[in-house]
Amino acid sequence: MPTSPVKTRIPLTSFGHLVTEVKRQLFGIEPPTSLELTGWRKYFNSYTALGRRNCVLATYGILVATATVYVMHRRNSQEKKTQPAV
Repeated sequence: MPTSPVKTRIPLTSFGHLVTEVKRQLFGIEPPTSLELTGWRKYFNSYTALGRRNCVLATYGILVATATVYVMHRRNSQEKKTQPAV
């Protein structure tokens, strides 16, 4: 299995972890601890599992809400077209 040029044992198939490791080793960027995160960043971030999960759930929620509104609007506009004008 190919490995990254950075001194780590993370395989190239794990791209997100590779990017994190490169940031840490080359640029000295460390992710903040959960105590440093405040406000909405505490619940929506890419550093903690809870934050990533909430981002995914929010994205899926927005997609479902958009699809629901589209279907309701489409159904409502079709009903208006089929009703005879009085």
